[in-house]
Amino acid sequence: MRYTITGKNIEVTEGLKAAIYEKIGKLERYFSKNTDVIVTLSVEKERQKIEVTIPVKGSIIRSEQTSTDMYVSIDLVEEVIERQLKKYKNKIIDQKQANAAFSDAYIQEEIEDPEEIKIIRTKRFAMKPMDPEEACIQMELLGHAFYVFRNAETDEVNVVYKRKGNTYGLIEPEF
Repeated sequence: MRYTITGKNIEVTEGLKAAIYEKIGKLERYFSKNTDVIVTLSVEKERQKIEVTIPVKGSIIRSEQTSTDMYVSIDLVEEVIERQLKKYKNKIIDQKQANAAFSDAYIQEEIEDPEEIKIIRTKRFAMKPMDPEEACIQMELLGHAFYVFRNAETDEVNVVYKRKGNTYGLIEPEF
């Protein structure tokens, strides 16, 4: 795997790099040799955060973990990604287009599907065109954490969502 390790408000020491290579390196058995792994370490007050993103064709495998110790965060992120890979293996591999990113051993490995994803409710609603600010107001009025709407400027389906610290995010499609 090819690593890209960056730090925000933290110097990426050789010790941290070694811990990342050791822990995240355990995931190498799941991926092909030319898979990219993007690791971002950051420190905010007493929060030590690691974000790991592994782009594979057709999807992204990602985890973000925070603790008071960076080495603990590194341990946690590896466990979460491994759990994700085991949980969604059959769904990822069934997509066929993602096969090239994974190792043959992982593809052949038999893993029980612990729980099947079941959609238990479908909602349909009219989407009148609106701007993102209006969508945020509508989301607040409904008491939801996200809101799907048709952007009046682009005529595309967008999503606004609540972020930490009473801020909002906007998701737009990319073609």
